[in-house]
Amino acid sequence: MVQRAISQAQCFTDQFDSAVWFKLMEPKLRRYVRDNTERLEILQTVYCETHRSGVSLLPPGLVMAVLDVESGFDRWAVSSAGAVGLMQVMPFWPERLGMRRYELTRVTANLGMGCAILRYYLDNERRDVRRALERYNGSVGHRDYPDRVIVRWTTYWNGADDLGRTPAQLNRS
Repeated sequence: MVQRAISQAQCFTDQFDSAVWFKLMEPKLRRYVRDNTERLEILQTVYCETHRSGVSLLPPGLVMAVLDVESGFDRWAVSSAGAVGLMQVMPFWPERLGMRRYELTRVTANLGMGCAILRYYLDNERRDVRRALERYNGSVGHRDYPDRVIVRWTTYWNGADDLGRTPAQLNRS
C-alpha cells in the first residue's frame, strides 16, 4: 500500500521525496491511525498542503505535531470549545475560508483549513512558531500548548521538513 502511495503521489517534486516522506512518516502514524487509506490520505494531504505553491511554506513535521497534540489524529474529535476534526478547526473558520462546516470532519478539507489558519498565524507573527501556535490554539500568553507541539515536532515528527525545498526556500521558512 505504501509503495502504491509513493508511485501515485501528487505534489512531490520527485519520487525520492515521496518515498522518503511515506517511509519515514507512515510507520510513526500507523500507531495512531489504523485505517491504511485514511493514514495515507493524511500523509499525502499534509505534504501537499505544506508545499502549496504561491504561499509561505509550512514545516510538515510541525503540522504532524499539531495534529498529534490537537486531536491525536482523530478526524471525529470535538473539543469542549467546539473545535472539530484533525486540526481542531473552530466552526467559524470554514465560511471565512470559502468552505462549508460539514467539511470539518473530512481529512483533506480539515487539513487544508488548519494549514491555512496555521500559515496565517505564522505569517502574522513573522514566522515565530511559538506565538503562532499560541494564536492557533487561542492561548496567547500561555506556554503549555506551544511547548507540547514543539516537543512532539522535535522529538517524534522530525526528519522530513527539508524534503522538496530549495536552499532559498529553507532560508525563508
